Amino acid sequence: MNAAADWRALGCAVRLAVTEPAALTDARQALAEWLAQVDSACSRFRDGSELVALDRSDGRETPVSDVLADAVAAALRGAELTGGDVDPTVGSALAGLGYDRDFDLVEHDGSPVRLVVRPVPGWRRIAFDAQRRTLAVPTGIRLDLGATAKAWAADRAAAELAARFGCGVLVGLGGDIAVAGPAPGEGWTIRVQDRTDDPDPDAAHTSVLIRDGGLATSGTAARRWTRGGRTLHHIVNPHTGLSARTPWRTVSVAAAGCLDANIAATAAVIRGTRAPAWLAECGLDARLLAEDGTVCTVGRWPAAPRSTGFSYALDPKGVSSWTLR
Repeated sequence: MNAAADWRALGCAVRLAVTEPAALTDARQALAEWLAQVDSACSRFRDGSELVALDRSDGRETPVSDVLADAVAAALRGAELTGGDVDPTVGSALAGLGYDRDFDLVEHDGSPVRLVVRPVPGWRRIAFDAQRRTLAVPTGIRLDLGATAKAWAADRAAAELAARFGCGVLVGLGGDIAVAGPAPGEGWTIRVQDRTDDPDPDAAHTSVLIRDGGLATSGTAARRWTRGGRTLHHIVNPHTGLSARTPWRTVSVAAAGCLDANIAATAAVIRGTRAPAWLAECGLDARLLAEDGTVCTVGRWPAAPRSTGFSYALDPKGVSSWTLR
């Protein structure tokens, strides 16, 4: 029998489930402590966070904690895998669109903002030394790790909790879900719906089963606001510096890890009509929901709302389920 706990952290809903009920209390404490570390290192909105401190570094090479270093490495992996479509240098662009504080505090119907097409600085301007754990961010560039940090944190937490407690573990952070250890029965049942922040049990959704790896949903519905009557959202197209213009309301991807699933899902939103072919070329399983309600599926994802099982195996060196495209 599984046991689960729900709370909020990192500005999103947290879900922890374990196959050993006796482990739940200690596992929850460990996860809460881990998420606090991630927040302290990676938050764009915490005055005392490491990431915010980089804004005052004047481009100097700066030693960073292992947590921030690994989160930056995850973000740069996303940029490399997608040819820059998922880029961590979108911080200033997001702030200019009005997303300059925790989303719960963002004014959801505010005054107009001046929208200017301006590509973001680009991830290749970031000097990161993974071995020495140093980072140099040029003056004027603000990093935002929101596109990848939660997925990376979920992967790390699920793996470490499964090893520590010797049971199956599911960690969900908003739309990012990672599982590790022995799965229950046929697998973990994952509810996939239009809005990852909507607790309505009657909301339209589909369900899938995953036995390992991760599943991520990215979309424009959950973090959406208006400025001067114009609808904006948090997924920025690095080539324009504006909210991505896309036919997709949500994209869900299953992969060998939550981080890679998240990278692919976010890139698919940005790539728009090119996304299904790209996801298929990468060998990924995905569900894309268009604004008009049309559903497009890729790979083994079923077209009808029913459960299917996904299982992924990393090779001994931990190679991802997909490669550079």
